[in-house]
Parts: sequence; structure tokens; C-alpha cells
Amino acid sequence: MLKNWAVVPTCLPIVHRRCHACASHRLRASGKFRVNANQKLLDVWLLALCTACGETVKLTVLERMTVRSIPPELLDRLHANDTGLTADLLQDPDVQRRNRFVLDWTDAWRLDTDGSEHLDLDVIDVAVRNAARIPVRPARLIAEGCGLSRAEVDRLITEGKVVSAARLAGKLSGDFAFTLKR
Repeated sequence: MLKNWAVVPTCLPIVHRRCHACASHRLRASGKFRVNANQKLLDVWLLALCTACGETVKLTVLERMTVRSIPPELLDRLHANDTGLTADLLQDPDVQRRNRFVLDWTDAWRLDTDGSEHLDLDVIDVAVRNAARIPVRPARLIAEGCGLSRAEVDRLITEGKVVSAARLAGKLSGDFAFTLKR
């Protein structure tokens, strides 16, 4: 029987980028945007706060864009400080590259397994859906979802009792499936 698990974000991740006021490298996105108009051109920044000193850091979203080139729905979401848009923009590779930051998802996600009735089964087929491209270790998910230790999961992988088309070593940020045989 196929079980569906989901890796779901619980809050916005920490932004790793150096604060310009202090030596801290941890910023928390405030969820607010600043839209600045200069004639017919717009600049848009996502505001983030330093976790150490509280200083505001601007992360560039759009630079010198004409108003007509921005979809009205996007402009409305920017003016409304849409938190869903904040999450989407933080995960956008172009925004990350332009602002030179990476995301830290520590303690910002949870695993939904739809109950614990699968713990008694000898063979479990699981499809894991990653809702927000969160980099997680498959061995950690299997251990947490099946109530096993990480060492036990590593042993099962080595013995070939955990089988997957995806690579189970390292981190994955996409969907994958596995079969556990006890």
C-alpha cells in the first residue's frame, strides 16, 4: 500500500547573508516589501531584519522596471505584502543569486506522515512530496517517519532493505519515493 508523506514549511527560513551593520550572517525576512517609484520606473525590495542587531536589510527583487512591464496581480501582491509571495521570492534562484544569499531551513519545516499505522507493516511504499524545495536528508525523513534511528536507517540502506530510484545519501530538495522492507 502506497503511503504519501509531505515535507511542509512551518515558517519562513533564515536568510544567510552578512548584515551591513554587524558581523551577523542571519537575517529573518519581515514579509514586507518596499516599492519605490522614480518617474515611470519601479524598484522593489524585500525587507529582512538582522537577528542580532535588528537592522533592516533590503533584498532586491526588481530594479528599474517600467510599471507596464510588471503584471498588475504581482503589483497588487507587492503592495499587500503577501507572505506567499515572500516565500516564493526567497526560493527564487535569481533573487538568491542577485542578493548573494542562501536559505537555512533548520527548524522551519515538518514531516506529515498521515498517522502511524504504517509502522507495523513489513513492506512500506512511500512517496515523499516536498512542498517548497526544502533540502532534507532522505535518511533523516525515513528515520523520523518510521520511528527508527538514523544508524538503523543507514544499516537498512546498506543491506538493501531501503530501495529508491533517488540517491539516499546527501540532501534532496525534490520529490522522491522509496520502499522499506523489514
